[in-house]
Amino acid sequence: MRRAAMSLPEVAPPPAAGPRSDWGTLRRLFPYLWRYRWRVTIALAFLVGAKLANVGVPLLLKRLVDALSIAPGDPRAFVVVPVGLLVAYGALRLATSLFTELRELVFAKATEGAARSISLEVFRHLHALSLRFHLERQTGGMTRDIERGTRAVHSLISYSLYSILPTIIEVALVLALLGTRFDLWFVWITVTALVAYIAFTVSVTEWRTQFRRQMNELDSKAHTRAIDSLLNYETVKYFNNEDFEARRYDESLERLRRAALKSQSTLSLLNAGQQLIIAVALIAMLWRATEGVVAGTMTLGDLVMINAFMIQLYIPLNFLGVVYREIKQSLTDLDRMFGLLDREREVADAPDATELVVREGVVRFEDVHFGYDPARPILKGVSFEIPAGRTVAVVGPSGAGKSTLARLLFRFYDVQGGRITIDGQDLKRVTQASLRRQIGIVPQDTVLFNDTIEYNIAYGRPGATREEVEAAARAAHIHDFIASTPQGYDTMVGERGLKLSGGEKQRVAIARTLLKNPPILIFDEATSALDSANERAIQAELACAARNKTALVIAHRLSTVVDAHEILVLEDGRIVERGRHHDLLARGGRYARMWAMQQSASSEEKAVGG
Repeated sequence: MRRAAMSLPEVAPPPAAGPRSDWGTLRRLFPYLWRYRWRVTIALAFLVGAKLANVGVPLLLKRLVDALSIAPGDPRAFVVVPVGLLVAYGALRLATSLFTELRELVFAKATEGAARSISLEVFRHLHALSLRFHLERQTGGMTRDIERGTRAVHSLISYSLYSILPTIIEVALVLALLGTRFDLWFVWITVTALVAYIAFTVSVTEWRTQFRRQMNELDSKAHTRAIDSLLNYETVKYFNNEDFEARRYDESLERLRRAALKSQSTLSLLNAGQQLIIAVALIAMLWRATEGVVAGTMTLGDLVMINAFMIQLYIPLNFLGVVYREIKQSLTDLDRMFGLLDREREVADAPDATELVVREGVVRFEDVHFGYDPARPILKGVSFEIPAGRTVAVVGPSGAGKSTLARLLFRFYDVQGGRITIDGQDLKRVTQASLRRQIGIVPQDTVLFNDTIEYNIAYGRPGATREEVEAAARAAHIHDFIASTPQGYDTMVGERGLKLSGGEKQRVAIARTLLKNPPILIFDEATSALDSANERAIQAELACAARNKTALVIAHRLSTVVDAHEILVLEDGRIVERGRHHDLLARGGRYARMWAMQQSASSEEKAVGG
C-alpha cells in the first residue's frame, strides 16, 4: 500500500511554443521547398530573364527616341520606325510576359506541393495529439489557424518570389546602368529614396503588425464563438437564447470592427508617407535629367529612359508596403500553424516500442494510479485482471473512475503509477497504433461523421463490403430501421449524427465495433440510450459478440452486467467489492444496496407506466 500514498506527478498539456522569429519560420518552411530545388532554380532563371527583358525596354526606347532625331524625308525613317519600334519593342514586352508566366508555371508545383505537405503533416499531427489537447481546443479558432496557415504558404512564396526578389534584381540592374552611363547623382538619389522608402515602410509596418495580429485573434475568437453556438444549436433553442447568442457574437464582431478600423487608418498613414517619398525622388531625378538635356550632356532619349526606369522601379515599390505587410502577416499565420506542429504529444510511443501481439488477450491493471489533475486523483491503486475470453464489469457511482479505465486501456492517457498489460506486454512499451487495432469500443457518447449510415458503420473496418456492413447492422438490430428509410444505407446522418436518435446512434456504434471484430472489447454504457426492450435484445447480441473475447463492460445499470464473469464495484477510485452477481447480492454490501435501489426505481417506473 505504499504506492497509494505516493504523490501523483503533475500531468499538464505541454506548453505551446512562443512565437518564433521570422527567420525561424522561414527556416522551418525551407525543407518543404527544398524538395523542389530544381524547379526553384529554373524559376529563378526565368525570373532573371524577365527582368533583363524588362530593363531592356527603356534602353530600347532611348535608342528609338535618339534615332528619331532625323531630318524629315530621310529614307532611314522607314527602317527605324516600323522595324525598330514595332518588332524590338514588342519582342521585349512579349519576352517579359513569357518569362513571367513560365516562372509561375514552373514554380506552381513547388508552391502547391509545399502547401499540401504542411497541411497533411498538421492534420496527422493533430490526430496524434493527446485527448487532453482535443478536449481543451477551440475548434473554430484552430481551423481558422490552419486555413490561414495554408493560405500563408501561397502568399509568402508568391510575394517573395514574384515581388520582392524581382524588384531587388531590377533595382540592381538599374543602379548599375545609371552608375555606368551617367553621373553618380542619379545613383545617390535612387539609393537615398529606396533606403528612406524601405526604412519608413518597415518601421511603420512593424508598428502596424500588432493591430493586424489583434485582428487575427479577434477574428478567430468570433469564428470560434459562432461555430460553438451553431454546433450547440439544439441547446440554444431549448433555452430560447438566440438573441443572447447574437449579442455575444455581435460583441466579438464589434471588437473586430474597431481593430479593423485602427488597422485601416494606420495603413492610410503608411500609403501617404510612401507616396511622398516617391514623389520627391521622382522630381529630383527628372530635374537632374532635364538639366543634363539643357546642358547638352544628355540626350532626349536619356531623359525618356530615366523616366521609364523610375516608373518601372516605383510601380512595384508602391506595393512594397502591401507586400511587406502581407509577408509579415503570412509569416505570423504560418508560425501559428507551425505552433500546432510544435505541440508535443502527451502520449508518445517509446523509441523502442514494439507491435502489440495478442495471443490470449489477458488484460491486467496492476496497482494503477491516475488523475487528470494532480490535486484530484481519480484511480488510487486499482488492480484487477480480465482473463482471456472472459467478461469483467465495472460498476459504481458517477465520478468513480469507470470510464477512465477505458481511456487508460486505449492509452489516451498514460498511467502515473503502476502499469497496464495485455498478455504481459506493458502498454507503454507497445505502439499505440498496434494497441488500438486490437481493441474495439462502444462509447457512451456516440458521435458520428456527417456522412451516410453505411460510411459510419464501415468506419470500423474501411474497405468492408456492403454485405459485411449489413451483417453488422443486423447484429446490432438496426438493419430494419435503415431499410425502412427512403435512402437506406445511403441516408445521411447529419452533423455529429444529429439526424438519428440517441438509441439509433448507439446501435450504429455497436454495429461499427462488431464489424471491426477485435479480440478485446470495451462497452462503456453501451446500451444507455436504449429502451428496455431494445436493451435486452442488444444485450444478447453484445454477449454473443463478446463470446471468446476479452471484454471490459462499464455500466451504471446493474441489470446489464448480471451475467459478467466478475463484477467490480468501483468507488472513489478504489475497488471496494468484487465477485459474481449472486455472490455480491448474498454479501449484502455496496453492490446489494445499489441493486435494491435500482430495482425499487424500476418497479416505481413500471407502476407509473401502468
